[in-house]
Amino acid sequence: MTAAQPKPATASETFDSLNPATDEVVGTYPIHTREDVEAAVQRAREAADWWNSLGFDGRGERLRRWKGVLARRLAQLSSLVHDETGKPVADAQLEIVLAIEHIAWAGKHARKVLGSQRRSPGLLLSNQAATVEYHPLGVVGVIGPWNYPVYTPLGSITYALAAGNAVVYKPSEYTPGVGKWLVDAFAEVVPEQPVLQLVTGLGETGAALTTSPGVDKIAFTGSTATGKKVMAAAAENLTPVVIEAGGKDPVLVDADADLEAAADATVWGAFWNAGQTCAGVERVYVHESVHDEFVAKVVAKSREVRPGSDDSAKYGPMTMPAQLEVIRRHIKDALARGGRALLGGADAVGDRYVQPTVLVDVPEDSSAVQEETFGPTVTIAKVRDMDEAVEKANDSRYGLGSTVFSKRRGLELARRLRTGQTAINAPLSFAGIASLPFGGVGDSGFGRIHGPEGLREFARPKSIARQRFTAPLALTTFARKEKTDVLVAKLTAILHGKR
Repeated sequence: MTAAQPKPATASETFDSLNPATDEVVGTYPIHTREDVEAAVQRAREAADWWNSLGFDGRGERLRRWKGVLARRLAQLSSLVHDETGKPVADAQLEIVLAIEHIAWAGKHARKVLGSQRRSPGLLLSNQAATVEYHPLGVVGVIGPWNYPVYTPLGSITYALAAGNAVVYKPSEYTPGVGKWLVDAFAEVVPEQPVLQLVTGLGETGAALTTSPGVDKIAFTGSTATGKKVMAAAAENLTPVVIEAGGKDPVLVDADADLEAAADATVWGAFWNAGQTCAGVERVYVHESVHDEFVAKVVAKSREVRPGSDDSAKYGPMTMPAQLEVIRRHIKDALARGGRALLGGADAVGDRYVQPTVLVDVPEDSSAVQEETFGPTVTIAKVRDMDEAVEKANDSRYGLGSTVFSKRRGLELARRLRTGQTAINAPLSFAGIASLPFGGVGDSGFGRIHGPEGLREFARPKSIARQRFTAPLALTTFARKEKTDVLVAKLTAILHGKR
């Protein structure tokens, strides 16, 4: 057992991780109790001081070595992700490669973002030297998802570590093996202290981590409903949270768009990872002048996409079986209310796999448009212009990602969309750029991971004012003279009183 692991629960308190394509047992893991979680948090608190003492350079060196382990064992980790999620090995590799990019960026830029920065003290306090620096929070609890079990949790873990925190990580019960692999790999390059620890289990284990008084922040990725519960539980200890929740991400296709590229992006964004992507494509709004041609291209490309567990399959099974009923309900509701399935449809949902489904003429107030489907379906709607497209795209309680295809108006339309990030003329490109923050608005959550904002998310600003010399105007004293107040009033009027 490595130093980074908490003591396991008793042998009878275990659960199995299953391959969703075959139901084979991939591994068996302990259900860690509240006591186990508390012990891990206490160890993390002690380790955090040591980790912070390494400084930016020391932590950056360890993070570089960690990403090196991931890069050298890319095939091994990709295979494990495939086994636990069912996604193709190539897709697993893609998310790991993106995660490695984020480790590299965070380790390299932490000092620049979080180091001491000079600020102007202003004229009245010009005798002061003003600086801001960022200190680690201490212990960060990360609750990760199963759909991208490497890329998504590392978006919090990596930035929290780079900022100087220790981390206790609770992976999804569907992908505990991937979580253990990541933590074990980190322990190889940081054997001295349990800076990154793993706790496994079901909802109760995550709840114990959320409500632990020793945790300084919770980073959660998952459904909006569960995110609200996490936030409410964390509020008992005034523990701050960053929530990355669901999405109902739109694509806008303007009259001058590259339809071939837009159709390809729609098909990939909708069906990649079996549609189990919070920032994937679920809704498309297309200018009426190119609607029919665009739809024909999407349907033709979608016919070439096949789910399965073999090497030629484009995507795998639904990792979480309960999602099958959600997808089935959304398709049935869309069809019952006048929508048409140009591909797939009512019979697309099987016992493990869902066939690609393209829906048109679906009412905007249907569940297929308003609720997160999280499956390989997409709705396409015709709009008279891009103003209507923006209006309908924004008519959602979600606001995570979005995509615009337009040669002339891409930037303008992107700025009008109520989402945390927008890609122009390419699908999901923002997710691969480590310097860009990622997060949502509305029911998609709040707070940001990635980029400078992601580093600051896991640090607290510390303001320091240092007197360099005695001020000629002593303002903060009971010995202040009346003439000083008169002079200050005159200076204020001169500086700020102009019409």
